[in-house]
Amino acid sequence: MATKVAIIASNGSLFDAYKVFNVATAAAASDAEVGIFFTFEGLNLIHKEAHKQLPIPAGNEHFEEGFKRENVPSIPELVEMAQELGVKIIACQMTMDAMSLDKDQFIEGIEVGGAASFIHYASDANISLTF
Repeated sequence: MATKVAIIASNGSLFDAYKVFNVATAAAASDAEVGIFFTFEGLNLIHKEAHKQLPIPAGNEHFEEGFKRENVPSIPELVEMAQELGVKIIACQMTMDAMSLDKDQFIEGIEVGGAASFIHYASDANISLTF
């Protein structure tokens, strides 16, 4: 039986994006089925413009230099890798409605679904994570 990973992304900083997409791409590269449910501030991680300029938490600006020095992929590059690896990206319908956001404001290839849809997806997951 293949491993199935269900991730909830509910925070929207640069560090949150690295946590979510690093784990998701590592799992997908290991042949796991991976689905990420983006809700509340987590929607920033897949918003067409916001995901290109995510804030670094105050006092941690030195990480930017380390990311460059270590040739860490940018968030748009990690998003592209996740999609190429078949990671399922689901935007929360309720949060989108509450924030008056449309699907066309997000990166290509996402699905829009409610919490009930994600619960169904995650119901047989081997690993569930929240960031």
